[in-house]
Amino acid sequence: MRKTRRRLLSYAVAALIAIGGGAFVLPGIAEAHGTMMTPGSRTWLCYQDGKTSTGEIVPKNAACAAAVAQSGVTAMYNWFAVLRSDGAGRVSGFLPDGQLCSGGTGGPYNFTGFNLARTDWPKTHLTAGKTIEIDYNDWAKHPGTFSLYITKDGYDPTKPLAWSDLEPTPFNQATNPPADGGPGTDTGHYYWNATLPSGKSGNHLIYSVWSRSDSTETFYGCSDVVFDGGNGEVTGVGGTTTPTTPPTTTPTTAPTTTPTTAPTTAPTTAPTTSAPGETGCAAMYNITGAWTGGFQAEVMVHALSTPISKWTVTWTFPGSQTVTQLWSGTATTSGSLVTVKNASWNGTVAANNYTTFGFLGSGTAPPTVNNLTCSTA
Repeated sequence: MRKTRRRLLSYAVAALIAIGGGAFVLPGIAEAHGTMMTPGSRTWLCYQDGKTSTGEIVPKNAACAAAVAQSGVTAMYNWFAVLRSDGAGRVSGFLPDGQLCSGGTGGPYNFTGFNLARTDWPKTHLTAGKTIEIDYNDWAKHPGTFSLYITKDGYDPTKPLAWSDLEPTPFNQATNPPADGGPGTDTGHYYWNATLPSGKSGNHLIYSVWSRSDSTETFYGCSDVVFDGGNGEVTGVGGTTTPTTPPTTTPTTAPTTTPTTAPTTAPTTAPTTSAPGETGCAAMYNITGAWTGGFQAEVMVHALSTPISKWTVTWTFPGSQTVTQLWSGTATTSGSLVTVKNASWNGTVAANNYTTFGFLGSGTAPPTVNNLTCSTA
């Protein structure tokens, strides 16, 4: 069942580039662990869908974009960290219904966007009853047991996932399987064979639980699949409806502390997608550099399914951070609340496109901000 792997080279999320008395870091640095690669989890496939040659993550799949709009782009950079440190292998009833795909709300990051009940998540096409190879990323290796559950017949992806939607016992389990490559790479993974449940057809979800035997830490993940006679093809990644292999990319180094000069005309923007009927705008926050006592961040303003002519983004900092300089927008602050309105040249954004603004901040770089909203007021 071994197959040739043509996956991306390691994205150096742990790289630090020493500069002066501090260091720049890439967004979302975390102690990493892993997630399902085949069949791909929502976090893994959305990470693949959004990666660009610059290291920026810009989702093209509508469900992935909606997840980022809710949880922030940090959830993409930390695709390997949907976990509960106190999980101890617990399943039914431990995580609240509707929060299975995010590991509840007790993990280190906000993954709640991956709980969204939608039919347009990236999918892996499978054949019921067939034996396939399971691949699970091993960014950090831990001993333990992997358990795979399948949804019951009649599963409805338009409703939040509940424990009652899953068959009560796993269809496959593996303890301390072998690994190929890793740790600390996109390509390294545990692998083992699993026979898929027979008699399944149409849309389903495979729920993975990785319970460490050396601690109570437990990882949870949702993999959307469709039983249609497929052989592991993936659709919905990269803005395509046909199976794709993500291109190999080389990450760039983190930016300097000096902001770029605001352009005199609106930038050319790269397209994203939104769910049908969604209007208005959404904002995504991302740390692009950090050093002792300060940081640099970028906010992407996405127009959803209709064009916008102006935008206002607001958020609150989680600590004592402040904005010291901002470009490509006009900022006002009140305590921890920050309000940014568009500049004269970047208020108009075409449907399914985006513009950006950036700023320098004082204090410890926050991986996420609170109450991030975008409006067209």
